Amino acid sequence: MGENPRARKLADRIQEVIAKRIERGMRDPRLGFVTITDVRVTGDLQHASVFYTVYGSDEERADSAAALEAAKGMLRSEVGKNITARLTPSLEFIHDALPENAKHLDELLAQARERDESIEALKSNATYAGDADPYVKPRVINDDE
Repeated sequence: MGENPRARKLADRIQEVIAKRIERGMRDPRLGFVTITDVRVTGDLQHASVFYTVYGSDEERADSAAALEAAKGMLRSEVGKNITARLTPSLEFIHDALPENAKHLDELLAQARERDESIEALKSNATYAGDADPYVKPRVINDDE
């Protein structure tokens, strides 16, 4: 089943409104360098999940999460002023672990590359355990026999 186009448009608008509000400045000193990565709205347009990332340490992530949670009402009223829906959706802020997952995948790919290189090095010096060609070949019968 396809996604509701109205919900997608509303999600895009909510993302834009919240990002602009954070960019313009919220007075909470706990708020770090926050980026709104995605917004998903339910089909009935009643609830919006806002995904965000924070650049910095774990402590800065926790502080930014607390700041966003504290500013949830103010951000919801800002969204309500800037959308054309009858009801303003409730907001839920979810930390997006995409950068951490990408970093972990890069590390795994680097490990796989190192293992491939070590196998290639072993392969260049390797010899066959038995014959070079272990497959049984059909016997060649000469005309002289």
